[in-house]
Amino acid sequence: MNGIEKITARIEQDARQEADSLLKEAQTKADEITAGYQAKANALKSAESAKGEKAAADRAERLAGSADMEAKKMLLAAKQGCIDEAFAKAQQELISLPREEYVNLLAQIAVGAGTGEEELIFSPADAPQVGALVVKRANELKNGAHFTLSAETRDMEGGLTLKNGFVEVNCAFETQLRLLRETMAADVAQILFN
Repeated sequence: MNGIEKITARIEQDARQEADSLLKEAQTKADEITAGYQAKANALKSAESAKGEKAAADRAERLAGSADMEAKKMLLAAKQGCIDEAFAKAQQELISLPREEYVNLLAQIAVGAGTGEEELIFSPADAPQVGALVVKRANELKNGAHFTLSAETRDMEGGLTLKNGFVEVNCAFETQLRLLRETMAADVAQILFN
């Protein structure tokens, strides 16, 4: 697990740096928008007669509110982009693990998600490279397990699928990270932006 912790720490560090950069850029743009709207509002206010002063003030308030809303949207979009990138980097880090760590990770996933009777289905790239090694390691890790290597392959970037008859458990990295994102997005945002 030490390797995963290092990867996670590096992903967090990279994501924080990128998040900081994106947030600064978004804040600068928001400030520019706010300044522009404020300038427009001030010009309208000066040009209005005494009778139209209240209307100008209302318009200035709406423009400032609009600029504030636009700034918040941009900031939210920047944060969402950072979170997307953090999860994409996590997937790339998992795929790029050294072969032995990758085999052990996939074996642990199979043992954790399976009963020991499933066929293990890999991507076309992983099946010939690590398929047999993962099956062997998973069988070693789980007493009485009889995992087998499936002749089938699936279109996925890393991970595996467990199949027992008509029942399949999708443990592809992109699927697992998507599920994690649904439950951890707030935690990731807390780490990145606080």
